[in-house]
Amino acid sequence: MSQIEMLLKEMDQEAKTTRNMLGRVPDDKYDWKPHEKSMDIRTLSTHIAELPSWVTLALTTNGLDFATSPYQPVSINETSQLVEYFDRTLADGKAHLSEANEGELAGRWVLRNGDDIYSDTTKGEMIRMTYSQIVHHRAQLGVFLRLLNIPIPGSYGPSADEPNF
Repeated sequence: MSQIEMLLKEMDQEAKTTRNMLGRVPDDKYDWKPHEKSMDIRTLSTHIAELPSWVTLALTTNGLDFATSPYQPVSINETSQLVEYFDRTLADGKAHLSEANEGELAGRWVLRNGDDIYSDTTKGEMIRMTYSQIVHHRAQLGVFLRLLNIPIPGSYGPSADEPNF
């Protein structure tokens, strides 16, 4: 199996769990956050939903500089919008990855804010980092939902709320 085939397979597997988790966000809790230093659910879940677009970004650019391209999240106000947005970014990321060739994955990709370099990797490594970011933030969202007493779906097996995974 090629690296692209493995990345596509992983993208599909993670997408099922991510879509399920995003679908649990209650429409009336988008402004809620568990701590003053935490993101609110809107910010966190929107970031999770947009992350598949970073696959496209990694394949179509040589990097991102927040100093020249400030972050501007889309406005999400309900869960149906959130899941629809995730499905769009996922489809776009998958389409670009499906059309890529193995050689493109070796290209350099830099994440920065002006002179501050956050990450200097290959495009393939950036795609893997994007997947890790999805899992990381999805786990944060799971904690938020747990604190709101919303059942947590299984990820890599059953959860306490869904033991018959």
